[in-house]
Amino acid sequence: MPSYGSVQTTTQANSRTSWNIAAACVAAGVCTVMYAAVANQSQALYASPTVVGQTSTVTSGFVAPRFNNVGRPIGASTFVPQGAQRTSGDWNEDSTVQMKATQEPSTHLMDLGLGCLIAAAMAIGYKMGLVSKGPTEQTSLDWSMAAVADGNTDVEGAAKTLPGIAARPAGYKHEVTDGYQLEEVSRPRRNRRTPAHRAFMRETHMVPANFVAPLFIHDEDSDQEISAMPGCSRLCAASVLKEVGECMAEGVNFFILFPKVADHLKTPDGRQCYDETDIVMRTIKLIKGTYPDAIVCTDVALDPYNTDGHDGIVDPETGYIINDITVEQLCKQAVQQAKAGADIVAPSDMQDGRVGAIRDALDDAGFTGVGIMTYCAKYASAFYGPFRAALDSAPGFGDKSTYQMDPANAREALREIELDEAEGADILMVKPALPYLDIIKLLKENSALPIAAYHVSGEYSMIKAGAAAGYIDEEKVALESLLSIRRAGADLILTYYAKQASKWMNDPNGYWQSKIKGKL
Repeated sequence: MPSYGSVQTTTQANSRTSWNIAAACVAAGVCTVMYAAVANQSQALYASPTVVGQTSTVTSGFVAPRFNNVGRPIGASTFVPQGAQRTSGDWNEDSTVQMKATQEPSTHLMDLGLGCLIAAAMAIGYKMGLVSKGPTEQTSLDWSMAAVADGNTDVEGAAKTLPGIAARPAGYKHEVTDGYQLEEVSRPRRNRRTPAHRAFMRETHMVPANFVAPLFIHDEDSDQEISAMPGCSRLCAASVLKEVGECMAEGVNFFILFPKVADHLKTPDGRQCYDETDIVMRTIKLIKGTYPDAIVCTDVALDPYNTDGHDGIVDPETGYIINDITVEQLCKQAVQQAKAGADIVAPSDMQDGRVGAIRDALDDAGFTGVGIMTYCAKYASAFYGPFRAALDSAPGFGDKSTYQMDPANAREALREIELDEAEGADILMVKPALPYLDIIKLLKENSALPIAAYHVSGEYSMIKAGAAAGYIDEEKVALESLLSIRRAGADLILTYYAKQASKWMNDPNGYWQSKIKGKL
């Protein structure tokens, strides 16, 4: 085997082959012709019939060979003493037949030998033709290099290379051992050789339908940019419809609403959350009235409506979130959202027992078809900062560690899975996503329900900031991040990149399609 990375031109390889063929043919031809000549001479001396009355003298001790039908001497020869004579009577009636039979093999051998000499001459002629033509325009590389050069030569005679590969000086040769080869039978790179190989080996596929687009909404006549989340804005009613239409055109059909509530509507018990005139109820009706096929999901939590910025009602004396009466408020909120036309409700509050209570409330109100996407494993993470700035919903005191999960815990998520499934959840969510890929995988392996993952504001803003500083390629990093979430086991990905990522993926001349088709 050629040494890895060595280059040999087609002309050189064919030249060596021609010389080898010529040498082999010459040797075979000469040996065959010589053997046939000896055979013919032996037949002439010892296989000719004797004339009547003629005698022949045989050298003492010599055994006259007889030839069978393949031109080889038969061992049954007679030893004739010195001076003995043979008369015509010693010639039997089969002698003529034997003579003809022995002549045919030697003739065939002669033809074979001449054929070998002719083949040698043809090989030498081919070799001389290659020399006169010079190098061909095809350069062959050892396929283990996983690249094919075009083989054209420039003025200086150095072979040109693929774009991006440094040109090698004329006469350059790798300092490697000729014929070096690993004793390795299992080579995973065989399944990565070509785009077609990589396509059938690809385990994870991602399409725009896997994305859920979060929409920030507010009761204003114009949009307001969110400084902590470049590219995101609080949307007015008209912009909501425009955004939904653009997303659906790219293949994103799933949306979740997050309201920026005016301060004067906030209360300690968050009662605005189930007001039928609330911005969330009006936006649901607006979207479903214009895009009936869109899937509209709502956030079920009190923090946008709570004066304290927490997901539940706060005990003013202890600062503790009161679980059960919070769940009562959440049930009212979910039912009102279902009445407005929500397809799915998503309780993000992490209160105990809320999934079962909401399921019962929906069913009792006749909304058995409304699904529940529960924030099953929502961690008390520092990655939520930009989101809280977007909704002006940061906690007024402390943090949310008494109801959201500890980032140090994994097995605790198994308990949450068991409870939420038993209480009637339809989709289980992990939040955040990238720092918790192991939790996504854990849920995927321990539940038959669809798994969602939230690519949160902190993850989004980090990519934006890195790209703005020129440290990373935004498109490639964003798509790789989303693909890794998908690979970990997420069936749905909530991401602020939903529309932009879909555009990148749908562009026939873009990075994603080029990568899939092997055109990079």
